[in-house]
Amino acid sequence: MRLGLSIIGIIIAFGLSGCVGQKYYGKVDKTPYATKECIKELSKGKELDHSKKIDKIIAYKSKRTMYVYKKGKVVGEYRFSLGKNGDNGPKVQAGDYKTPEGKYKIVRKKCDSRLYKSLMISYPNKIDRARARAKGVRTGGYITIHGQPKWNADGRGDSYTLSNDWTEGCMAVPNADMDELWRAVSNGVQIEIKA
Repeated sequence: MRLGLSIIGIIIAFGLSGCVGQKYYGKVDKTPYATKECIKELSKGKELDHSKKIDKIIAYKSKRTMYVYKKGKVVGEYRFSLGKNGDNGPKVQAGDYKTPEGKYKIVRKKCDSRLYKSLMISYPNKIDRARARAKGVRTGGYITIHGQPKWNADGRGDSYTLSNDWTEGCMAVPNADMDELWRAVSNGVQIEIKA
């Protein structure tokens, strides 16, 4: 009985965690996020607005602010939440709830029925892997810039989510901002995350 309750607890905790995405298996979409339409748009490459395309993102954890650049000029500014331990240095291992620090790239766009949309970051890089290896731990992965959970689909809770660090290491922006980033970011865009 205890084992069964423990497994149920793990499943619930996993389902409520901040950055782990759910896969879409062709089932009917019953979430407030239209993942089916998002996937269709993404598969056709229609999500990118080439006139708004950016080439770099710099995120400052201490300010909870990211700046997006086009040809060396700041063209946007976005507030975000961090991992629960985001201020306690760079991410070192899976489960430490820290947000990475370093130079990365956006490697994938993902439609997510639980956290709206996400931009996957190329964490871990060589430095992250070496740091984890030296400590004998696993780096973890699947770090993203993502939107809000389902309960905040309409953005009414943005002031709450932006004033609290609640992810597992990702950077969470309001859904309206995620839409802007979604249209401006292509795979390969550089992102630097600073303390």
